[in-house]
Amino acid sequence: MTFQIDILNPKATKLLKDLADLNLISMKENTEDGFMKVVALLRKKASSRTISLEEITKEVEFVRAKRYAEKKK
Repeated sequence: MTFQIDILNPKATKLLKDLADLNLISMKENTEDGFMKVVALLRKKASSRTISLEEITKEVEFVRAKRYAEKKK
């Protein structure tokens, strides 16, 4: 079973280390930032396909026409 714990009081760190010394728990520091990993993945995907101004204009016009049609109902 795995838990992520945010330590609010430094005294808790000592308690956790004592539990680890007794082989009741194991601790490892998580140095990986999951958020930044996701950001890097999104940036990589975004850079692989560039959209032309013409494609952007077509999409904007399509969405505007759809909204206009819905308002006329």
